[in-house]
Amino acid sequence: MRVLLLAFLLPLGAGVMPAQAQPVTCPGNNTVEMRYCASKDLEQSNSALRRKISAPLFQQWQNATRAVCAKAYAPYRDGTIYPQLVVSCDDQLNRALLKQFQPLGN
Repeated sequence: MRVLLLAFLLPLGAGVMPAQAQPVTCPGNNTVEMRYCASKDLEQSNSALRRKISAPLFQQWQNATRAVCAKAYAPYRDGTIYPQLVVSCDDQLNRALLKQFQPLGN
C-alpha cells in the first residue's frame, strides 16, 4: 500500500518548481518588504547626507536622530512595526536636513 501511495505521489511532486525570490517593489506588500524598503531609503539618505557634512558631524546627527526617533516611538517598542517606524523616522529627519542644503527656491 505504501509503495502504491508513494508511486502515486512522486510524479505530483516531480513537477513542482521551488519558489524563486521576486524582486521587491517598494513600498512593499508585507512587513518584511516594507522594512526592506525603509532600510533602503535610509541608506540612500545617509549616503546623501555623508556627502554634505563631515564624518564627526554625521555621527552626532545619527546619534541625535536615533535617540529622538526611539523616544517618539517608545510606546510601540514591543510591536513588530517598531523597527520600521524608527528607521522611517531617521530617514525623514535626514531628508528634512538635506532640504536645508538646497538653494532657495528649489
